[in-house]
Amino acid sequence: MASEQTLDPVTFEVLKNSFITSVDQMGEQVLRTCYSFVIYNHDFSSALHDADGECAAQGNQDIAVHVGTLHFTCKDVMRAFEGDMHDGDVFAINDPYAGGTHFSDVRLIRPVFSGGEIIAYAQSNGHWSDMGGSVPGSFDVTAKDMFREGLRITPVRLYDKGVFRRDVANMIASNTRDPASIIGDIQAQAQGTAVCAREILRLVEKYGRETVKTGLAEVQDYVERAVRQRIAALPDGTWETVDYIDRDPAGGEGMIPIRIKMTIKGDKAYYDFSGSHPTIASIYNSAFGATFSAVAAGMKTFFPDLPLNSGFYRAFELTVPEGSIVDAKWPVAVTGFLMPFEKIMNSIYEMWSELMPERALACTFNLEYLLTGGRDARSPDKPIFMFYDWLPGGWGGRNGKDGANVTTSCFGTGMMAQPIEGQERTTPILMTECQIQTDSAGPGEWRGGVGVLKGSKMLQSEDTVISYICDRERAIVWGIEGGLPSIPHGLTLKRVGTEETVRLGTIFSDVSLKEGDHFWRPTGGGGGFGDPLKRDPAHVLEDVVDDYVSVKRAASDYGVVIRTIDAELCEYEIDEAGTRALRAEIAKSRVEWAREDPEAVAGRFRAGEIDMMDVIRRHAVILHWGTGELLPESTRQFRESFERRSVAKWAAA
Repeated sequence: MASEQTLDPVTFEVLKNSFITSVDQMGEQVLRTCYSFVIYNHDFSSALHDADGECAAQGNQDIAVHVGTLHFTCKDVMRAFEGDMHDGDVFAINDPYAGGTHFSDVRLIRPVFSGGEIIAYAQSNGHWSDMGGSVPGSFDVTAKDMFREGLRITPVRLYDKGVFRRDVANMIASNTRDPASIIGDIQAQAQGTAVCAREILRLVEKYGRETVKTGLAEVQDYVERAVRQRIAALPDGTWETVDYIDRDPAGGEGMIPIRIKMTIKGDKAYYDFSGSHPTIASIYNSAFGATFSAVAAGMKTFFPDLPLNSGFYRAFELTVPEGSIVDAKWPVAVTGFLMPFEKIMNSIYEMWSELMPERALACTFNLEYLLTGGRDARSPDKPIFMFYDWLPGGWGGRNGKDGANVTTSCFGTGMMAQPIEGQERTTPILMTECQIQTDSAGPGEWRGGVGVLKGSKMLQSEDTVISYICDRERAIVWGIEGGLPSIPHGLTLKRVGTEETVRLGTIFSDVSLKEGDHFWRPTGGGGGFGDPLKRDPAHVLEDVVDDYVSVKRAASDYGVVIRTIDAELCEYEIDEAGTRALRAEIAKSRVEWAREDPEAVAGRFRAGEIDMMDVIRRHAVILHWGTGELLPESTRQFRESFERRSVAKWAAA
């Protein structure tokens, strides 16, 4: 339980903000000196810890995925080198089984000494673009264990009393496909921790060592008191939900459930994951640290004004079944932990939306990673290249507002959409299109944000392969309070010299590419919030003008009939009588549509009578989107979700 504050309010406030600023300065140092294009686009985080390894401050741009894990890895380094730490030492770790995320997130940790004692730790965590393993980028979706994922770094000393241990760094870097960048990122992250340490020692010089140590403790107590007070003001009770991973590649057809029961009791929240699926034969598993971080990040969304530190973590508790998809143990593969991570975050959003309806938020799109690597034949030396791409998409509709358009995922809102010009300069890939994806937003009284469509074409390269790490092709982004789903994710490939396209979907690795091959993928929009038949027709018209919604889907999803006067001049008008009639027809028929025989729906899709969005948004049916084959178990699961989140809300209204 948090103790009472002893520092005077002014000193406390100065130290609280100074700690956060020291972390921000660490991040700025990393950003300006890193070698990796991935880190430069903000896939990194930093933290300041107290002498016990507890997180005392995060920065303003640190991304959600890392925030709840950094104190775990700090403590693991402390245990490994207990009694053997010195001023100028820097340690490295990337171990997901010790509370980290995946091998790509490498943490450098520096003890901060004052008067011969450790008073704090500075930690810099960066996502390195390659950690070795079986495929470029280290994301092999077929991996069942860690031995194909890359290099696992248990706590190791990289700087010894200020001296760079180049032999150790070279050993680590030589196990990757881009050793020069790895060495550069090590030095950038190490210097970032030095900047943070310098700022803490400056505070010690000004306020005294004991005052700074007290401040590191009291900022955590402050956050704990604030969160507990707000939870205590909420009603006690229990809320439950379930979300899904699309599939287990080694299992039968059917989605993989992640079940969460949240209980509010007094001034604390309890999360029970009992009933979640065992680990699966892919990288889409989460170790405990990442699961903990997903809960922290999801819950923190509903307390946006509070700083984040270990005080926040004291206000909730997790129960996870050992060996489940949310508590994977060594040596189960976990590189794709981001897939269960975002399902957990969105489940937290859904449950807290019931507690705090003024902040209610439907499901956001799923982060996706596209990894293409080979040799760049544009250069005589044919160096290895890595095209490591992710796209923005749509966030869920909110209570009273549409979802955010073309925004980075809830996994890491501090991440940037990568500049196309930089990608084309550093890789033999031409971007053929990057534009808003019409009709990608989940319809609702408040629609979800829209996603994007990006196309790419291979130029001169050799020995090139592509892997795609994504989800929500079957567990499609869902709406709440009567809102409708978004669209499926999935990558499509067109081989050079052919007119046929092949849908590769969301989970594949090591597919060969040749010069001239063309591939593209959309990102989903956010789920809709509220009944789409209640959306103001004027707002639907505006969405059509903005090309967020097509004229066809305006009618099908919103029941708004729009006449096109001049599409090139964006001139449209609402048919008010037609709209009233169509909305009445949809309201009368939609429950029956959502319960139509799935085989009949699949047959109509294959015959071209209905399109993919009709299948999903009207009939709640899941197909293999390349062949039109019905997926009966996935459909059953999706329909249960659709009935609870959408159909039941229509009936209640």
